This record gives sequence, structure tokens and C-alpha cells, in this order.
Amino acid sequence: MTKRKVDRPGAEPEAKRGGAARAVGAIVPDVGRASFRRFGFVQSSVVSRWPEIVGDRYAGVSTPESIRFPHGKRAEGVLTLVVDGAHAPMMQHVAPAIVERVNRFFGYQAVARVAFRQAAAAPPPPAPRRAPPSLRPVPVELGDSLRAIGDPELRACLASLAGALAASTGVPMIEAKDVE
Repeated sequence: MTKRKVDRPGAEPEAKRGGAARAVGAIVPDVGRASFRRFGFVQSSVVSRWPEIVGDRYAGVSTPESIRFPHGKRAEGVLTLVVDGAHAPMMQHVAPAIVERVNRFFGYQAVARVAFRQAAAAPPPPAPRRAPPSLRPVPVELGDSLRAIGDPELRACLASLAGALAASTGVPMIEAKDVE
């Protein structure tokens, strides 16, 4: 190990900077810790693991906002949740279960009660993207006849009709209607 140049006599040499590269995901908890503590979260994992704590059903309509503890204590706090307006009455009924689940997550009586604030809790998950009809492949069992059709809407209608006919059993029945 080589010693670095020392500016002052008797001072320790500077430690070498650098080291192995770290993933950004490994650094985020360290960066967010100060801001989470500012809002009353002892552990930032309460926010990041909210769906695991309360389940997907309740996590979809609520988001933890803060945990406020009595002065000088780290127990019997008030958990404030942001809840979508229409779901607030349901969440009030399951508040004891939420308190129990959060306390089980912490491992001690961290939360004594839950307070609710009605607002948009979380943006809805984006709808899965579907390929337009022109980009969907034509099933092999329908043959090459549909691949030659250029209009995507007509091709989709004919593919749907062919699929329905292939799924049916027996001869198609056409009902005669009275035409006046």
C-alpha cells in the first residue's frame, strides 16, 4: 500500500476514493432515509413494502403518509393514510386489521391508531398495452388467405368470424327472419 502525500505533518493520509460500483437501487434507501424520517417513518420499507403489509386490495386504495409518535416515544403512534374518497368507509372498518399488520411488520406496538385523509391515494396502474390489430399475427390454423388482406379492420373481423366458426360444432344454423 502506498501512502499518499500528506499536506500537514502528523496528519493521516487521505483514504483512496472509489471502490466497487454500486447499483442505484442499493443507494436509494440511504438517500431516502432522511426524507422518510422527516415525515415520521422510522423505516422507509413501510412505504416501499405497503402492498406486502396490508395486501394488494388495501394498498391499491391507500398510501401511508406518516407515522407520528408521542413526544419522546417510538411506540403507540398514529399512522396517517391517504385513502381514495369512496374507499374511506371501508378502510375505517378494517383499521384494526391494518394496525395489527403494521405492528406485526415492526415487531412491536408501533401504531396505536390510524387516521385517514381523503385524497387520491395512488395513480391507477397503467392498463396493459395491446398491439393494434394490424400488428397481431394471424393464427397459423387460419391459413394464408387472411394474410393477404391489407385492411386491418376487415382482417380482424374475418379472423374473428373464422375463429368463431372453427370453435362451433356442427353446421351453422341461419334463422330466417320475416322480411316485409
